[in-house]
Amino acid sequence: MNSANGCVVDSTLRSPIKVDREMKGWGQKVLMVGDNGDRSSRFRPQLKEMGDGHCSPHLDRCLNFERSDEWCTQTQRWLKLSQKRSGTVLYEFSEDSSFKFLLHWKMKIYNRGQLLLVGILLTLSLQAIWGKENKIKTAVFLSPKFELGPGSVENRYYYDMDFPKGHIALKSFNGEVIDEAGNPVPLHETYLHHWVVARYYARKGVDVSKFNESKKLHRSDYISGRNSGICQGGVLGQYFGLGSETRRTATHVPDPYGIEVGNPSEIPSGFEEIWLLNIHAIDTRGVEDRLGCTECRCDLYNVTEDEYGRPLRPDYKGGLSCCYDRTQCRLKQGFEGVRRTLYLRYTVKWVDIDSSIVPVKIYIFDITDSWKRSGNSTGINAEHHCKVEYDVESCSTTGLADDGCVDTKRISLDMPFGGYVIYGVAHQHSGGSGSALYRENGQLLCSSIPTYGEGEEAGNEAGYIVGMSTCYPQPGTVKISKGETLILESNYSSIGHHTGVMGLFYILVADALPKPMRTLRVVVQTQDSIILLTILWAAVALMGVVTVVAVAIRYQLKHEREDGYEAIMM
Repeated sequence: MNSANGCVVDSTLRSPIKVDREMKGWGQKVLMVGDNGDRSSRFRPQLKEMGDGHCSPHLDRCLNFERSDEWCTQTQRWLKLSQKRSGTVLYEFSEDSSFKFLLHWKMKIYNRGQLLLVGILLTLSLQAIWGKENKIKTAVFLSPKFELGPGSVENRYYYDMDFPKGHIALKSFNGEVIDEAGNPVPLHETYLHHWVVARYYARKGVDVSKFNESKKLHRSDYISGRNSGICQGGVLGQYFGLGSETRRTATHVPDPYGIEVGNPSEIPSGFEEIWLLNIHAIDTRGVEDRLGCTECRCDLYNVTEDEYGRPLRPDYKGGLSCCYDRTQCRLKQGFEGVRRTLYLRYTVKWVDIDSSIVPVKIYIFDITDSWKRSGNSTGINAEHHCKVEYDVESCSTTGLADDGCVDTKRISLDMPFGGYVIYGVAHQHSGGSGSALYRENGQLLCSSIPTYGEGEEAGNEAGYIVGMSTCYPQPGTVKISKGETLILESNYSSIGHHTGVMGLFYILVADALPKPMRTLRVVVQTQDSIILLTILWAAVALMGVVTVVAVAIRYQLKHEREDGYEAIMM
């Protein structure tokens, strides 16, 4: 019988079959199926070889067994053969002129070897997608509690922080300040100047819990386990460290890379690996000048000596030496507020070390590095003196307003190492407008731009840097050569005066690429979702499945021809 949506095969066959209005080929012949006489007539010349130029009325009668010539007989037998071998294998044409392909295979047409191959490939694909993620371990810890009242400062060192043990590869470290109820605390209440995580080795048997300030450490019981450089003199040796941007800055190390720690061969005999946490937080509730307190202006803290009792330089206007532990920033007259208990909640992700992990090294550059080359019997070396912080003068006092009131600092650094850059991020304070790393010829290697908040809630506080963009170069595309000169740039707004700002740049560097990447380059993205091995295995699995399907269809078509019929190509 006829249908407005195509030709419907009667129940004489095993099941109803709808045939769409699109063209189908009979060998090299073209058959137009449908009830639109005008459309069908365009293809009549191509149907002459089949007989008398069958169009939709003829096919409709044929499919409903109202015709009995040779062409209809072949059509009917092919439809029966298709149903017998493959179930219903046709298009379903819907009233909205859309169609979908219905393909129901009778799996008995495939041999066990083909099915086994499909199963193996699918298993490998799933293993690639989930296997690596299943290996990632996650732990959430709380720092020791600390109490802050309005205007007060916490800047303590915790010498035995909770941290994963064993020979592992670190994948990420993230932290934020929370209250006793576990609620994130916004920056306009408690400003997180920075948190820093560093490694060291303590002599076995020494009670490190008694340490609370670096000046109480005994050199004989302590060995630094700092990063790979490049600052010297015990400065900027941390493995991880962020500030106000911590909630919205990615620290993920992409696969197959990791920061290797806990290697027994690197731990000095008689010592054990310990992790240190430094938290520098400033309570700005009720303060007279919130920005001035977060920038540690000395006049607001009424400080003339540093924490060791040494007089400050006359030209020192603000910075870390004025907002050390237990100092107090000036409050608005009459303001009263309660002290409250806070914690740093931090999340660590890692994997156990195996042969698939490619170790990366941590390097930190500082825009204040006043380094100089020094020659000795072993060649040319460099002495790096990193001051960590600096001031930005107002453009109204420097006469540089014509430059758009942007303070730009640049330094050239000779690289004492070589390798492939895997990750990069900058650290800046309020007023920062971005930092970048260039080759000497001006080629950009990595840039990191701040995101400023626009609201009141934690993670989006207006006027504060709440995130820094990161760069994950395409593996193998950013290679640094030993001895190469790079340019570090740090930009700040100079509309107003800023004290104690920073211009740091972290990079992770691999000595060599993993073997598969030496000839294959794949874009690696920032989140945990896109993994090189997943892409490779999924591609292999997909190719395998497509191959098996193609072989199966070829097998089916071959047998149809052997039975004396040509299939209508889908």
